[in-house]
Amino acid sequence: MGAPRSAAKAPPTRKSTTLRRLFELDSVARAAPLPPPSADAQVDELLSSISRCGDLTLESPSQQQEVKRQQLSRVLSAVRCATRPLDDTVWPPLVSMLSANLFRPLPPPTSPCLPPDLFEEDGPAMSLAPSWPHLHIVYDILAALVASADAKALRKHLDRAFLRGLLALFQSEDPRERDRLKNVFHQLYSKLASDRSFMRKSMNNVLLRFVFDGERHYGIGELLEIWGSIINGFAVPLKEEHRLFLTRVLLPLHKPRGICAYHRQLSYCVSQFVHKEPGLGEEVVKGILKHWPVTNCQKEVLLLGELEDLLESLDPQQFEKLAPSLCVRIARCSNSANSQVAERALYVWNSEQFVKMASQSWEQVLPGIVECIEWNLRWHWSKSVQHLTTSVKSMLEEMEPVLYSRYQLELGHKESVMILEGTKRKIRWERLEEMAGCSRSLDERKSAQTFASLSKILGCVVAYCDPKVGVSDGDGTPV
Repeated sequence: MGAPRSAAKAPPTRKSTTLRRLFELDSVARAAPLPPPSADAQVDELLSSISRCGDLTLESPSQQQEVKRQQLSRVLSAVRCATRPLDDTVWPPLVSMLSANLFRPLPPPTSPCLPPDLFEEDGPAMSLAPSWPHLHIVYDILAALVASADAKALRKHLDRAFLRGLLALFQSEDPRERDRLKNVFHQLYSKLASDRSFMRKSMNNVLLRFVFDGERHYGIGELLEIWGSIINGFAVPLKEEHRLFLTRVLLPLHKPRGICAYHRQLSYCVSQFVHKEPGLGEEVVKGILKHWPVTNCQKEVLLLGELEDLLESLDPQQFEKLAPSLCVRIARCSNSANSQVAERALYVWNSEQFVKMASQSWEQVLPGIVECIEWNLRWHWSKSVQHLTTSVKSMLEEMEPVLYSRYQLELGHKESVMILEGTKRKIRWERLEEMAGCSRSLDERKSAQTFASLSKILGCVVAYCDPKVGVSDGDGTPV
């Protein structure tokens, strides 16, 4: 037999070069994990980016500004994507970079000729910061840093000088910057529990300088928004410090003429106090009436709305004390020559709470109300005001027909007495004028006789001194 035949060798397998095989190889390559960069390399890279983000200068070329913006974006990405707290070696240069970019001298106001309490938040006097393309990234870095860091790290690296610098930036005219500041400052207040008293006092100083020193400030509304959130967290019963803040800071803020720029935030803060302690309602209403404007119609409309809202939270026992002064003020506003003020005052009668308050003291408040209603129906120039006055009159006549008729008759009697007194006064003035005319003519005759006597005496004196000069009477007859 012959030797066995050896098995034939299989042909070598060739690697597939099909498109499917290439996709499989690519997916495997992507799934392979890359070695993570070392922590020291990340810190060095972040420090390098921070060192290139100096203070903002608008005079630098646009290319350098773009490079700086890219470096700021890298720092922002590193802070946001950090999976662990920042290293202590990063905090000092990062805070220094934030300070160099944010704490800058603000430009002078665009309308320095206007009084500080006449600007409006959305008026033409506002100007936008030209460096905002850089600034908004810096504020994003600060917000991300505050949100991710714990309270211990913030207390260690953000001192009170940094907080004062942030508070000074509320003077900026750019509303975008003030909005970012508001959010960051509020986050810092919530985390820095040991510095809350300092932050409250610092904000109070800004508000007091605005009220009593007439200092121009654009961030009053944002500061009051922060205060609204703080007041909402006050425990009940309120501390004496918080009550003093209401009476010495919030209520005087109703005084400036520029209240329109921040009234919404101020009204919210005041209402929060009254909601927590309704017993403060009497003091609040008296404080608002104390700072009532004389010629600012827009401010009157705002304060009328605020008073109407406060009535919903007042203690019923306080109604009797507040009814006379409050009804007198609303009645005077209903007689205003400005139709908006008059209409807003008449709309207050749609409030059930106000009608209930007034009904407890009809004997005191209804005479003045009847007088104002009748004056509007006779003399007010606005047809809409007269129409609203007619509706209020119909409501009052339906509620108290006897009292309204009695006070209407008393008003007619009072008007007739005033007309009679006016007639008597006119007659007395006419008699005084006649007597003054008679006395004037008598005085003129007496003055002429006195002048003639003095002339005669003077002539005698001259004749005595010089005999050549003859003496004569006033009519030329020799003596």
